[in-house]
Amino acid sequence: MVALALPRTAPSNAGRAVRIARALRGPLLRLLGAVGVIVAIVSITFLVSRVFTADPINLFVGDSATEATRQQARTQLGLDAPLIVQYGRFLAGLATGNFGTSYLSGEQVGPELLGRLPATVELGLYAVIVGLVFGIIVGVAAAVFRGTPLDAVLRFFTTGTLALPQFWIGLMLLWIFFVNLHLLPGPTGRLPIGMNAPGTITGLYVPDALLHGDLATATAAVRQLILPVITLSVGSFGPVARQVRSAMVESLDSEYVRTARAMGISRPRIWFGYALKPGLLSVLTIGAGLVGWTLAGSVLVEGIFGWPGIGQLAITAIQSSDYPVIQGFVLYVATLYVVIWALLELVYVRVDPRRSA
Repeated sequence: MVALALPRTAPSNAGRAVRIARALRGPLLRLLGAVGVIVAIVSITFLVSRVFTADPINLFVGDSATEATRQQARTQLGLDAPLIVQYGRFLAGLATGNFGTSYLSGEQVGPELLGRLPATVELGLYAVIVGLVFGIIVGVAAAVFRGTPLDAVLRFFTTGTLALPQFWIGLMLLWIFFVNLHLLPGPTGRLPIGMNAPGTITGLYVPDALLHGDLATATAAVRQLILPVITLSVGSFGPVARQVRSAMVESLDSEYVRTARAMGISRPRIWFGYALKPGLLSVLTIGAGLVGWTLAGSVLVEGIFGWPGIGQLAITAIQSSDYPVIQGFVLYVATLYVVIWALLELVYVRVDPRRSA
């Protein structure tokens, strides 16, 4: 009996090992590809920042310094070594979690980026929510009333939001609501000047202030967020509205929607429960890109509104040729996009298992 059981057990274990290897092959290949993409982007940034940007030595010693002083500063910063040696040191630092030291502030880049991340996350999170909600609503309305004057107005407005530069929208909002109407605060950051930040729980000022029961600080933080959130959300609103309208128009002409109408199902349920669902997958794709765009591409918005996030840090670093901060910012952006698209692929597999094949 034992001799007969052994041949059955061995193939069973071997088959299990093969199945595990096949299951792990895809994720491991994706992980290696993601790491390769991040390393390639950071490496290109390393090369470009040193070849095409200004000499950062002027930041320390000034334009009138002697050559000996300039050479001493280069030695202290490690810029006197050959480019390949600098690159090797940079990769070795990344492997140990050391992104380098900012030339401008003298602080470690990693903690400096993490300290600015909550401000960028709070701004980007609200902008994505506003853009998605209003984009879906406008897209549904344009599809339901297609061919009417309302549809024409909504499509014109959507196209306009795609054509207008983001920095122009921010400046116009400031000019209207701050300079002329005095209804909203100016570009003073996350809180008015002189107001203390709430105790840190999440790093987001509005939730933290509410958790501490500080309604005055929460209200002030919300007022500071209104204009930059609108500016960012306008850029995400247009693509969502156009995609939703396109998907809804096709769904409203389908057989199952006509059947639902014949069964007497209410219009709102047909619109949002039946016709909108087929287009949500494409909206999910756009939404994932918008999350990356708002969290990584809010550089101009943060600069306009004095928002102390990662984008404003990147602007300062580019202006002063602060190589370590520039590289840290690019690493943050590359990692963010890779993680977002990896998570989106997992969601796709859950929604449509055929994609896992």
